[in-house]
Amino acid sequence: MQNSPQDLRKKILGRSGESLTCKYLKKHGYKILYRNYTTPFGEADVVAKKGDVICLVEVKTRMSDAYGVPAEAVDRAKQQRYRMIAKFYCAFVGEEVPLRFDVASICDGELTYFENAFI
Repeated sequence: MQNSPQDLRKKILGRSGESLTCKYLKKHGYKILYRNYTTPFGEADVVAKKGDVICLVEVKTRMSDAYGVPAEAVDRAKQQRYRMIAKFYCAFVGEEVPLRFDVASICDGELTYFENAFI
């Protein structure tokens, strides 16, 4: 089944948000380890490292805030998925590592970055 034009626009918008987030992170001294890190529990948009801390970053991109600020879309279910992704990542690397959950909220091309957005 083909993607609808609306689905394709959402994918393009999401990818552009991820690219903007990666540029921001690199500019602020992070190393990008993975984009679209896929696990059985879901996908982390960006996995980055700064110092010895691994950051799992959820990127939310919107054209406007007509339906709320993008970061508000990171609900409890999404946070729980990221916790499971973190456990999978630690198993993948074979050790417990310092982890942090961040959110990149992009609205109309403007990025707001939230470190330690949730626990």
